[in-house]
Amino acid sequence: MKNSKTFAAIILVAIAGFSLANARASGAQMSSSPPIVVKQKARRPVWLKAEVIHADSHTLMVREEANSLNVHTFTYADKAQKKMGKVLDAGGYQSGDRIQVLWMAGGSEALDIKGKPSKAI
Repeated sequence: MKNSKTFAAIILVAIAGFSLANARASGAQMSSSPPIVVKQKARRPVWLKAEVIHADSHTLMVREEANSLNVHTFTYADKAQKKMGKVLDAGGYQSGDRIQVLWMAGGSEALDIKGKPSKAI
């Protein structure tokens, strides 16, 4: 009987010591220094070299030249809409025409379009 009480007391002291050590260790990880702030760089538009799949007055579907499996569908910004209206009046882009599209990577809006349309069929 005396051995079991002694054994229980030793276990109780060990558990209390273990929880006290954990409390001190977790307290040591807390710091009062200010958080590190990482400044994001401003996103810049990039030119995409592409081949026209379909072009109309509302959308432009292109295939990347660098990776032919990547297909993008764009709507037009105001500047590109005016430019595209002139191109469509002259016959528009045909499938296979090579163009460059200025866009914000990850977006779906064409900011500007460069490229010479082929002659209408």
